[in-house]
Amino acid sequence: MVTLTLLDTKNKTPLKQWSFQGSSVIRIGRAVDNHVVLNDSLVSRYHLQLQQLSSGSSDAWQVISQGTNGTFLNGVLVTKSTLSDNSLLQLAQGGPILKFQLEDIPELTVSPWQPIHQEIEKVAVSHCNHEGNSPNNIFCVHCGQPLTVIKRIRHYQVLRTLGQGGMGTTYLAWDATGVSTGVPQLLVLKQMNADMAKIAKAQELFEREAKTLKCLNYRGIPKYYDFFAEDRKNYLAMELIHGQDLEKRVYTTGPVTPHQAIAWMIQTCDILDYLHHQDPPLIHRDIKPANLMVRNADNQIVVLDFGAVKEIGTAPGTRIGAEGYCAPEQERGQPLTQSDLYAIGPTLIFLLTGQNPVNFIRHRGRGVCFDVKNVPTITPQLREIIERVTEPLPRDRFQSAKDLAQALMACQ
Repeated sequence: MVTLTLLDTKNKTPLKQWSFQGSSVIRIGRAVDNHVVLNDSLVSRYHLQLQQLSSGSSDAWQVISQGTNGTFLNGVLVTKSTLSDNSLLQLAQGGPILKFQLEDIPELTVSPWQPIHQEIEKVAVSHCNHEGNSPNNIFCVHCGQPLTVIKRIRHYQVLRTLGQGGMGTTYLAWDATGVSTGVPQLLVLKQMNADMAKIAKAQELFEREAKTLKCLNYRGIPKYYDFFAEDRKNYLAMELIHGQDLEKRVYTTGPVTPHQAIAWMIQTCDILDYLHHQDPPLIHRDIKPANLMVRNADNQIVVLDFGAVKEIGTAPGTRIGAEGYCAPEQERGQPLTQSDLYAIGPTLIFLLTGQNPVNFIRHRGRGVCFDVKNVPTITPQLREIIERVTEPLPRDRFQSAKDLAQALMACQ
């Protein structure tokens, strides 16, 4: 069992302890989904993680620092180093100090995967009054428990509403048991409204998203945790991605630089390449800025909303896709893998201009094209890529996500 003790920075007396039994990774930082949350301005959101080495020995651990202000192991600045019993970890110069111990602490008991948040020589956690917490806090800085639980759905504690629409509601939830995820953590719980469950097509799309995510395992796709029905409502539990979608990002801060826009689209191509190489290939059908999330931790793209995913070779279906981002063949209910690539063009236009790509559509013969020659941030080379990837006929576009990514790389 690993025990971490928060020490007073001046006299090194213990303030708080966490114990972990059965864990192979312990994340420490300011973000509330870490195993150890330290609410200190010097601490990064995801400052460091302790990782058990693959040797299988219970006393073989290492520290990996990711904090902006650095991590000091026994007074020495480190980025990655092995840990020994009674090591002192300081998160930033002048920041919190944690004592790392491997021996069992008799007065602290813990069930597998369940961290203890217990104040030393203070009121028991069960009687914590949650005083002194910031209004934005989700968990109490003293006892580590949720400050507000709206309701409980099975073993999930619903903490707040993230979004609400005609199909259903998306919640921020806390799985305190670790039943679904392996460790206690925050997640997204999507609820389908009972009235929508009566509509066959809506039910099909919701179940399709759960089925698809369950079969996928990739860094740019949210992890599947659980799918169940409760009180005539369907629920999907999935990974919480800390970040902001590209639509909100641009509307909040304005157009991005060409270098950044291209980098994000290369990452999107990488995820599409993974989907298109499934057996049978999967078409996302709804690539657009609102479904592309930038993860805060590493500035990497995560593709969201897999309710519209369709397998190649299945019968033509209903039209799904956002105006301006939807390829002509997809509008006819006959999407191809090249239909996903088509959406990269208008997404680039939106990222670089902050405008709806519909504003740049021009009629050309019997079809339409995007006219971006007057956009100063779009170079002739990038314009050629946008024009080619949005050709009306799929055969005239890039034929694979990898080909498109290589063309984009040449623009950087």
